[in-house]
Amino acid sequence: MRDFIDARSAALVRSAILLTGDEDMARDLVQETFVRVWPHWERVRHQQPEAYVRTTMLRLQQSRWRRRWTGETPTADLPERAGEDRTVGVDDRLALSAALLALPVGQRQVVVLRYVEDRSVAEVAALLSVHPGP
Repeated sequence: MRDFIDARSAALVRSAILLTGDEDMARDLVQETFVRVWPHWERVRHQQPEAYVRTTMLRLQQSRWRRRWTGETPTADLPERAGEDRTVGVDDRLALSAALLALPVGQRQVVVLRYVEDRSVAEVAALLSVHPGP
């Protein structure tokens, strides 16, 4: 069977990609096909192994398609609003990071402690062992 797999698996995967529309699913389908054919190989190899393997692959794919359920349930009612967009503040966060990195280390520490961590002027001064400003 190894010789058959080496010789025909690339062609079978190409066909399976067309059947499934997804390369990973196609490779899984071909692999499962070989697993299913293996116990019958001694009988099949002397007849028409290509036809037997392709028929098995087609039946497995059809069986998968019948069982497939996406987990979605159609509904006429739309949700009130979409989920929150987590990309809204990305540009602002990138600009803030760039601005902070442009500051000297001491100033960066003060800004982060005071405005990001929301600490008081006295706390920042104590943490950095500096005198608070006027």
